[in-house]
Amino acid sequence: QVHLVESGGGLVQPGGSLRLSCEASGGTLEGYTVGWFRQAPGKEREAVACIGLNNGITYYGKSVKDRFTVGRDHVTNTVYLQMNSLKPEDTAVYHCATSRSIVDSLLSERWYDFWGQGTQVTVSS
Repeated sequence: QVHLVESGGGLVQPGGSLRLSCEASGGTLEGYTVGWFRQAPGKEREAVACIGLNNGITYYGKSVKDRFTVGRDHVTNTVYLQMNSLKPEDTAVYHCATSRSIVDSLLSERWYDFWGQGTQVTVSS
């Protein structure tokens, strides 16, 4: 069992930045593929980015590529999602999730075993 906790969400103006963090409470994210997903009201959950357990390879959804960066912070044992040039359509609850799968593409949610409760990101002027 992996208990995931997301943090860093909030209200930001369009064009601004936020950095989300995902922590495994009482455990470690090493050895897991970690994915970020988001879900806006009335919409399906969308895969945003993932970082693989295999050499830290990363993949991004088309809507966030070149704006978002996923990475591991080995000092704090967290996985972050750096979000730049935010747009109103990025508004959603963002969740992190873990998988034991080796990635060769952006994994869909069915590959993930444990999920955090999410953190709200609102992009609005």
